[in-house]
Amino acid sequence: MNDITVLLRAAGLGDAAAAEAVVALLYADLQKLAHSRMRQSGHLTLLDATGLVHESYLRLYSKLHKADGEQQQQDFPDRKHFLAYASRVMHNIVIDMVRARQAARHGGEFEHVTLNTAVAELPPQGDDEILRVHEALAELAEMDPRLAQVVEMRYFGGLLEAEIAQTLGVTERTVQRDWQKARLFLSMALKA
Repeated sequence: MNDITVLLRAAGLGDAAAAEAVVALLYADLQKLAHSRMRQSGHLTLLDATGLVHESYLRLYSKLHKADGEQQQQDFPDRKHFLAYASRVMHNIVIDMVRARQAARHGGEFEHVTLNTAVAELPPQGDDEILRVHEALAELAEMDPRLAQVVEMRYFGGLLEAEIAQTLGVTERTVQRDWQKARLFLSMALKA
């Protein structure tokens, strides 16, 4: 077992010092994820990559500690699982910011949106598109959670197929097939 794995397990058991050490050791990887996420959201957030990493750390820390200060267990068996979780947290931060901005713009009410754009390799360009993709991804997660995980890790986290396969415990070919299925589903969902 390497040092990161030991630290991740300790952090998962609520060791705050271990959690800080993990973030310090994986800071460059977290920055890479954040830069990828920021390229996809463009000007849509007020955060920069560093702010996104720090906000992610705060959410991770709050997940490891209950409101009463008691620690709770979170399982991060290795670096890949931690980075997959971090990519999901970063995705959620951007979605939360977009929703908050829309709520403010629309007097606190969400506007009903019709899904009518296709998923492409290019990132969403506006608040509405980001929310459409997010809603379609949530629908996909209800049907097939692994397909949604592949999309989150690849599209939002920037992980390679080999990294995704290792994290999910499947072959690279399975990840490729999952990616194709997920893209087809999201494309159809966004055209509806």
